[in-house]
Amino acid sequence: MIASPERQVYFFSDLHLGAPDYDKSLIREKKAVQFLETIKNSAAAIYIVGDLFDFWFEYKYVTPKGYVRLLGKLAEITDSGVPVYFFVGNHDMWMRGYFEKELNIPVYFEPLEVDINGRRLLIGHGDGLGPDDHGYKLLKKVFRNPFCQWLFGLLHPSWSIGLANYFSRKSRQKTGTADDVFLGEEKEWLIIYAREVLAKKHVDYFIFGHRHFPIDHRLTDRSRYINLGDWITNFTYAVFDGQDITLKKWVD
Repeated sequence: MIASPERQVYFFSDLHLGAPDYDKSLIREKKAVQFLETIKNSAAAIYIVGDLFDFWFEYKYVTPKGYVRLLGKLAEITDSGVPVYFFVGNHDMWMRGYFEKELNIPVYFEPLEVDINGRRLLIGHGDGLGPDDHGYKLLKKVFRNPFCQWLFGLLHPSWSIGLANYFSRKSRQKTGTADDVFLGEEKEWLIIYAREVLAKKHVDYFIFGHRHFPIDHRLTDRSRYINLGDWITNFTYAVFDGQDITLKKWVD
């Protein structure tokens, strides 16, 4: 893949569509569609780095209701030849082929190293990386377990989606205002994780979501950690022009 000022690579994450209610979610969805419409002709590639939805579970014959504007725009973009890549987050990890088949969008369940213009990028949502948070890491294994997913799929969508939305609200309440400030190098788990990776190999850019707080942090003279923020309060995204990555704010 080649990036240039004329054909840039875009990264964004954490729209959490569906939360906190239909009306507010629709406003953000329309903003995201407008954003994609603006960049579609200048994009060399688009990376969606997790938690596009506040909940997403693909049954064998059923997908969650809504999001037709966004899904249609993504299909239009991939049909035009612009590649789009999706990394699952902790709210939409239950992908089972719908994006690949209907939208021609590859889906990744783990962080991925990508080479663009000779720069090495490590891209992933960011949940479960770094030290501590052992409770979530255990819960993530349960959520990823095929048998547990099969059991959950036996529930009627009215029950399962309602249950998932309840726990999603509880998760946001637990997070509180932690997403509003930079916690410092010693407490930012993804910075700690990035430094652990750098001790073993070089990475030019670490691109993560999950944190909901836009961060552009220099790790070394040749390496940076970038958190994409969110599209709930910050409406931030990153752009790689072939030489450098810049964190920007979308203003419609």
